[in-house]
Amino acid sequence: MLTRRIARPLMAGIFIQGGIDVLRNPGPRAQRAEPVTTKLAEALPLPDDTETLVKLNAAVHIGAGTLLALGKLPRLSATALALSLVPTTAAGHRFWEEETPQSKAMQRTHFLKNLAILGGLIIAATDTEGAPSLGWRARRAAGRAAEKATDVLPVG
Repeated sequence: MLTRRIARPLMAGIFIQGGIDVLRNPGPRAQRAEPVTTKLAEALPLPDDTETLVKLNAAVHIGAGTLLALGKLPRLSATALALSLVPTTAAGHRFWEEETPQSKAMQRTHFLKNLAILGGLIIAATDTEGAPSLGWRARRAAGRAAEKATDVLPVG
């Protein structure tokens, strides 16, 4: 559908460009993310080097963003982007910690923008392009198997 061919690259562009920017200059993002990545590294089996985590996240953004833009594995790439966007938003746009009204407003805007993009990614990740979902197909197959079982096995 034309809508998908237009919408996917539009959504993917911010991830591709942002990922390239981060790979070129990871320092500022790593510094901003440090408080969050330190806590995550304690709880999860992640490297405790924030710059490495920021670069890995950027690579996910570039790779999955490119796949989404090209319409290749769109549900998987949208899921990967959505999953990476949550820690990106939590680490990079902690508006509640800002001291000045201007920086608080700017970070809140970025936080809400990321939530809006997350909504679009959730739609893209669950878009079956008109085909029945895996859950629907599984329920239908189970129903057919149950019908066949009752036809073959005597009841009572």
